[in-house]
Amino acid sequence: MKKNLIIFFAGIFIIAIFAFATKTADQKPWPVPEAAKNKPNPVKADAESIANGKGLYVTHCKSCHGTKGKGDGPKASQLDTESGDFTLASFQSQTDGALFYKTAEGRKDMPSFKKKIPDANDMWAVVNYMRTFK
Repeated sequence: MKKNLIIFFAGIFIIAIFAFATKTADQKPWPVPEAAKNKPNPVKADAESIANGKGLYVTHCKSCHGTKGKGDGPKASQLDTESGDFTLASFQSQTDGALFYKTAEGRKDMPSFKKKIPDANDMWAVVNYMRTFK
């Protein structure tokens, strides 16, 4: 009986590792054109823009990226790719222009937000809010 339980849990563990490895193995670099990467954020990261960005984030991003930007929202487990952790240095080291580009364009499970957030200043405000996840 004890041996069967050990085999059962070992099997579950192996399946979990395989599922995680398969999901993360598909992560490829997300290149951003130089012009977009170097585009400066025209919206000052003040309390007003951060509050605006937070409201938009809660509406459009939280379900996948989570309340604290850790990529653990309720829909994250349904995605084929990881939704990303905004608290990581590798995320925070990206330029505002790169984050704006990725939000606007989307890729795979990440939809384009050009139509959902059509005002560019609103999307820049979301970038300002994402910067608070440090």
